[in-house]
Amino acid sequence: MSRATAASLVRGGAFAAAGIAFPFVVHAAWIVNIGVLTLMYATLATAWNLFSGYTGYISLGQVAFFGLGAYTLGISFEHFGIGSGYNPLFALPVVGAGVALASLPVAWIALRTRHMTFAIVTLTLLFVVQQLAFNLHSLTHGSSGLMLPTPTFDIASYDRPFYLAMLALLLAALGLCWIVLRSKLGLMLLAIREDEEKARGLGVRVTGAKLVAWWLSIAITAMAGGVWAYYLTFIYPESAVDPLVMIGAVLMTFLGGRGTLWGPAIGAFVLVPAQQYLLTRLGASELYLVGYSAVFMVVLLVLPRGILPSLRDAIERTRERRRTHGKRITRREAAA
Repeated sequence: MSRATAASLVRGGAFAAAGIAFPFVVHAAWIVNIGVLTLMYATLATAWNLFSGYTGYISLGQVAFFGLGAYTLGISFEHFGIGSGYNPLFALPVVGAGVALASLPVAWIALRTRHMTFAIVTLTLLFVVQQLAFNLHSLTHGSSGLMLPTPTFDIASYDRPFYLAMLALLLAALGLCWIVLRSKLGLMLLAIREDEEKARGLGVRVTGAKLVAWWLSIAITAMAGGVWAYYLTFIYPESAVDPLVMIGAVLMTFLGGRGTLWGPAIGAFVLVPAQQYLLTRLGASELYLVGYSAVFMVVLLVLPRGILPSLRDAIERTRERRRTHGKRITRREAAA
């Protein structure tokens, strides 16, 4: 095992241990609630990065599948009686796999376009799913919303199972990204991002690689939607398929560093607590939105390529200056 791999595993293990300990150490429900929200956005941003960050295809409709995951779990409650308690959380892999599988024909068509056209197609998909949620009354109850059974968790630790579920999804998303980056699939995706035509000319199975990355990304996104729906116990089209959720996840990815492993999660861990703090201090007003935008703009002005890439660049510059300074000293000593 190489040092880089060992270091990555140590960092991942430390992050997982700290994340698991958090809801058992912190007992204030409102702080754990912020933790659930932060982990949800970190998961969505990491899942979005798994496809868009590695392929260069900017998807603006990922929240459509977040909403489909939420509605799939809600409809399963109503029509299949999957029970309450932890049972719905155990059903999440089936929900994620099913939504991702159903999305593949749509992805195959959408991926025939590129650049801004692809972004517009995926954005259109978002509004299509939202309108379906409004109009399929027999399944979604339309604008009246869909009620899910109240979880039978202890009121004192009600948020903890959802926090741990979101943490498990984030760790799964990070693990998938780590594996993909170190696999043949990762090389294929990065080649597509750099120059798709050259990659195709070199024998890369472009369509297959993009569809695999899409499937993995959508599966994680749909599962996050299922956890969020069960947490809220009530969903309606505007909340389940909310463009602002997607915009937030994309902004966090760019803030932390698109195409990096930890960047999207770092962006979420910076922006979501800042957002909640400003919301508490300033309320849901224009000042809150100005403050939230100011946090994002300041970070981007100071670290234009995102937090993680900018820090790496700064570390590399510092090392280069030290090496250059050391060579100058060696030359002066030799000359003396």
